[in-house]
Amino acid sequence: WTEFKINRTRITGTLVLAVFTAVLGSLQFGYSLGVINAPQKVIEKHYARSLGVWSERMPGNSSDTGDSPDLGMHPDVTMYWSLSVAIFSIGGVLSSFLVGFVGDLRGRVRGMLVINVLAVVAGLLMGLCRSWKPHIMVISGRFIMGFYCGLTSGLVPMYIGEIAPKAYRGALGTLHQLAVVIGILISQVIGLEFILGNDDMWPLLLGLSGAPAVLQSLLLPLCPESPRYLYILLGKEQEARTSLLRLKGAYDPSEDMEEMKREKDEADREPRVSIFSLICSSTYRQQLTVALMMHFSQQFSGINAIFYYSTDIFERAGVSQPVYATIGVGAINTIFTLVSVVLVDRVGRRTLTLVGLGGMCCCAIAMTVGLKLQSEYSWMSYTSMSSIFLFVSFFEIGPGPIPWFIVAELFSQGPRPAAIALAGCCNWTCNFVIGMTFPYIQAREREKKLPLHLLHSHLLNLLFIFPPQVFKERSSLSEKRWR
Repeated sequence: WTEFKINRTRITGTLVLAVFTAVLGSLQFGYSLGVINAPQKVIEKHYARSLGVWSERMPGNSSDTGDSPDLGMHPDVTMYWSLSVAIFSIGGVLSSFLVGFVGDLRGRVRGMLVINVLAVVAGLLMGLCRSWKPHIMVISGRFIMGFYCGLTSGLVPMYIGEIAPKAYRGALGTLHQLAVVIGILISQVIGLEFILGNDDMWPLLLGLSGAPAVLQSLLLPLCPESPRYLYILLGKEQEARTSLLRLKGAYDPSEDMEEMKREKDEADREPRVSIFSLICSSTYRQQLTVALMMHFSQQFSGINAIFYYSTDIFERAGVSQPVYATIGVGAINTIFTLVSVVLVDRVGRRTLTLVGLGGMCCCAIAMTVGLKLQSEYSWMSYTSMSSIFLFVSFFEIGPGPIPWFIVAELFSQGPRPAAIALAGCCNWTCNFVIGMTFPYIQAREREKKLPLHLLHSHLLNLLFIFPPQVFKERSSLSEKRWR
């Protein structure tokens, strides 16, 4: 019996393979998020050339670097470039509602396998964009890739949450965010001008967005289906038991089967919960409030503003190569996500979230003061730079990774797909709003010479840190997990 108890928390090779294969979709998500920014000037030049508003013989243009004083000012180029960036989030918003449908239709593993077709098609469209009109093909590819990422950002945490042993559920759930930040870092590194972010190789840089889907498609047939899906949704007890044995090795699965039986009985007693029913139901209001507030706070924390603004801050601080400092921010992002993997099951979800948001708020204040006063006091530039690194560190400790897997932990099998779909839509919608409004806020604050947008982004966080009722763990289902 002691051996059985040990095996119940053992990390097996099959479990490692299943989690690694799943988070390849998260890696692709992160790569797609970051890949579009590095070659911006080069892509704008090709857009302008395709639209007939720029040529090699125009004075002041450089065929090597793509620099042009008037290039970014042309309204057609600006419109198509903005659409290339924003269309990714639009695809994610639309597909986030389909996460539960795709996951339940053919299963978690087959669902991830089927949607890889979207990623491959998107990668081919962007990789072959020079063969036709680059702006049309890139925008089409980005939309399809966003549609894919909206699905995978829900399916991956759902699958990992259902196959992970209780003792490692938080740590394994954090791997989704870890893969995302690693993907962002990879895109920043290979997007450097001397690697792929240049006039000749930028289509390959964008086309590589679909590469992880190819590897994932080869590995997914080796991964066991979620035992919770097999037993609770399909009623296949023997298949669920076999899946548990594959994931956890030789052990007595009776306790896990009994837990799933209780959840299945509970799910059978309650009707299938739709998104509308979930919103209107008072039964799930507590869990839904926590889930949505966490996704709101993740996006409105200002983390994207930091990534957009970090290069400018480093330039103003006198850094000779600000692009490498920005890559350093990506590296810190990755390192502290690893720290979260270690701490999340020991310290708790709630504590890490509150510490992370509180630390980010303090860093935003320090950064604002540093940027305002660095023209008067040279040492304030170091305050600004330090605040950036600490800001990212606090984000990845809790507010970054936890919202992606906490939804699956807070809800039972019945309302879980609807909750994940609603939370994903919330996250993607906030992402789109930030992507569209940040340049205007930044321009406005630059006119005032005070980057208050870093503080504006934390108004919601202050409400999140000191809510009157949100964090009273009343739900018997989620109390221990959330704590």
